[in-house]
Amino acid sequence: MILDLHVHSKKSEDSRATVVGYLQWLLKKKGVLPIDGLVLTEHRQFDADSDYRRLEDEYGIRIFKGSEVETDYGHVLVYGVNQPMLERFDFSNVRLPAQELITDVEEFGGIAVPCHPGRPTVGLCEHYQTKPPLEGVRAVELLNGGSRKGENERVEELLRRHGYGAIGGSDSHLVSFIGICATEFPREVSDEEDLVRALREGGYRAVDFRDRLKGP
Repeated sequence: MILDLHVHSKKSEDSRATVVGYLQWLLKKKGVLPIDGLVLTEHRQFDADSDYRRLEDEYGIRIFKGSEVETDYGHVLVYGVNQPMLERFDFSNVRLPAQELITDVEEFGGIAVPCHPGRPTVGLCEHYQTKPPLEGVRAVELLNGGSRKGENERVEELLRRHGYGAIGGSDSHLVSFIGICATEFPREVSDEEDLVRALREGGYRAVDFRDRLKGP
């Protein structure tokens, strides 16, 4: 199963994309973008109210929800968001304590994954130059569709040094960017809780579809 684990809709202030627009684009590009589902990781919030089951049935694409939060070690994707997490952390806080976030999210049944680690200022690589490594990190985002040249390459050294798992996500803010990077799982993923289990189990890999979109 292939999931784009890092997607922003218009509920994020810097995105113009709609969920329907993403789904229509994925159907249009199905031959080159074999995406089975996506995770909406809106900035500094968790969208608890939206129900996408009708769209899932209509388009045959799974839609999960998570969040992208900001910490003192850079940006972090949170999967398996639940009420205890929302009571423990103010997701709108742009200086969340990363170590507490990673530890407590795990305790509450979720998983926290640092995203675009190679990016200046908001990435883990830069923070590791001046701060001790975080404990309990299971994976980081190796492939980010919005990263600039050299940023994803910085993450490869991070993986070698710390043994983290590697995910991929488009970090899409525009419809035409959906699915360009994603994560391939060795089994089906049924819901957000199952996504957490799959990320904890390992065996997944980051995949890059950008060359396919360029054509021959």
